[in-house]
Amino acid sequence: MLTLVKEYNNQNICVTDRSRRGFHRWGVGSVVLGVLLLAAMLPWGWAENRPAAEGLPSDLTMLDIEALMSIEITSAGKKAQRLSDVAAALFVITQADIQRSGVTSIPEALRMVPGVQVARVDANKWAITVRGFNSRFANKLLVLIDGRTIYSPTFSGVFWDVQDTLLTDIERIEVIRGPGAALWGANAINGVINIITKRAQDTQGGLVTVGGGTEERGFGGVRYGMQLGEDVYARAYLKYFNRDGGADAFGDATADDWDVVRGGFRLDWQASTRDLLTMQGDIYDGAFGITLSLPLLVPPFSQTVNDDGDIFGGNVLMHWQRTFSAASDLSLQLYYDRTERSSIQVEEDVIDTVDLDFQHRLAWGARQEMVWGLGYRFTHDRFTDNFAISYTPASRSRTLLSAFVQDDITLIKNRLRLTLGLRLEHNDYTGLEVQPHARLLWTPHARHTVWGAVSRAVRTPSRTEFDIRADIATIPAGTPGNPGPLPVLLSAVGNRDLDAEELLAYELGYRMQPLESLFLDLALFYHDYDRLIDLTSGTPFMETSPAPAHLVAPLVFSNNLEGEVYGVEVAGEWRLRDWWRLRLAYTYQQMHLRLKGGAAPTDTQGEDIEGQNPRHQVSFRSSVDLPGNVALDAWVRYVDALPSLQVSSYVTLDARLAWKPWPNLELSLVGQNLVDSDHREFISVDGVSAKIQRGVYGKLTWSF
Repeated sequence: MLTLVKEYNNQNICVTDRSRRGFHRWGVGSVVLGVLLLAAMLPWGWAENRPAAEGLPSDLTMLDIEALMSIEITSAGKKAQRLSDVAAALFVITQADIQRSGVTSIPEALRMVPGVQVARVDANKWAITVRGFNSRFANKLLVLIDGRTIYSPTFSGVFWDVQDTLLTDIERIEVIRGPGAALWGANAINGVINIITKRAQDTQGGLVTVGGGTEERGFGGVRYGMQLGEDVYARAYLKYFNRDGGADAFGDATADDWDVVRGGFRLDWQASTRDLLTMQGDIYDGAFGITLSLPLLVPPFSQTVNDDGDIFGGNVLMHWQRTFSAASDLSLQLYYDRTERSSIQVEEDVIDTVDLDFQHRLAWGARQEMVWGLGYRFTHDRFTDNFAISYTPASRSRTLLSAFVQDDITLIKNRLRLTLGLRLEHNDYTGLEVQPHARLLWTPHARHTVWGAVSRAVRTPSRTEFDIRADIATIPAGTPGNPGPLPVLLSAVGNRDLDAEELLAYELGYRMQPLESLFLDLALFYHDYDRLIDLTSGTPFMETSPAPAHLVAPLVFSNNLEGEVYGVEVAGEWRLRDWWRLRLAYTYQQMHLRLKGGAAPTDTQGEDIEGQNPRHQVSFRSSVDLPGNVALDAWVRYVDALPSLQVSSYVTLDARLAWKPWPNLELSLVGQNLVDSDHREFISVDGVSAKIQRGVYGKLTWSF
């Protein structure tokens, strides 16, 4: 049955087109962004109080490896820790990594991380996951920006086309491979990506970026930071980009071009020696191209439609932290987030989220440090359906309640530490979920660290898996796949009796620094999955509306898969000279999925999922500082084939040449995907894909 879905979904016979609708909220976006721009320009009237410009982003490649290992991270324990003290597979992308790689989006930056699979579906869509189960709608990864959860409750995944900010304002991206559910909750089942932006006081003065090229047709950004009073700092930014579409199998242009305008602000106020208040927000408005294959009940039974979708949204976040001592602090965070999407596939998709989190850290005796917290989230959505996709009910509200506690216990000072954590969550789909973990960190030597972890994590079903009806393809009457007298409509159907997906994860890691100039990080993992959700054949039924009469063959979401994923991840960094640094990331991954006992037989579902994930991935980066303030960077990647998608293995090469004629001015030239003129990286479940083309762009960055 699932084979027929693929076969008939690819029969694109009739082609229609819809003209671009443009920014449907351009008026609202212009007013808000204009206010932000005005706020950014106000400090010109306060010249005598204006702080010095921050200069171009600091280059952390000049730090030695020991200093890099001492960078404080917060994602692994919900508190500040040195990277070397974390009992988890963790990788940090620094601001220097982002700057010197030449990437123009957050998804591109994530390609640096071992264990992370990043495949570009077309110019504006990505398939991103950690440790397997990749798809455009990958749903086993939690992503945050400054503590704000950005996964969509519609499908428990991330719409990467709206996750953005001014890249120079990102301080670091912390990536945890493996479960983070004991701290972060359901959906942090395979990993956590935490994007952390700079404090306002670290972005003082002005910054302008502008550039363009063959694929990056045009982009620009402006940001201004100012001091509003004693211990009060603020910044505002504007950003715009316009990206070209990809290419089809014949080399012709596809309809997946993409443009977005975005603005935002941040304010940090050190209200007292103990209290820090932060308020920040963003708003965006854009359009994206999409090509869809839609089923018809009459000849030609399928049509390909080029459409332009609209995206609009915004958020505001407030965070308060009180520090009682070096060993105790608490924080309270509240945010509101709104997202809107519309296209021919779903006429309207509106989601409102309110989230409140409380956290307290305290020392418990001389050898224990505890972190505990409470959380509340309210989500309300609204859909306007069409023939292809509908939700019943069209609007739904959901509540998520959570509580967690984690205790770090020092068994042997500076040598052995045990971490025990537990999170309880209650959701409206599956009720109470319990997610514990235990982690052990052993440091036999200052340059050697061994860690291990055992975790249980769950992924709760999404709105789509509970309530959707999605018509996938039509099988005409009187064909080998349908010898009957009526056409058969294949439809994905929700199931309100679903259980949460379950993972038991076993991890082992080793970090070492055999030389002052060399660092290696090794992680082994074995993930045991149960109750995985996939489609299984249901009982066919007759339907007369819409006409003509037809038979519906439902494919029902069910907990019908189980299996194992295991592999090894290696990260290395070698500083050959003060002016030359090499970085390596390698991933080997193997998946074995199968139907659970008693499940209805379907096609090779497990093999299809396995074949969407590469077994081998390699990333190799070289950064060289040349005389005359010139920097040369090269990045080579290899990604193994995806057999079930008929995507061949590929090699890419990106190169960046930058020159600073003055300390506050940088000119750079970047080439991307230089090996081939184009290549395919992924094919989405709805048949969407495009070849990713070679591109070159130039960029100017000026700070003042």
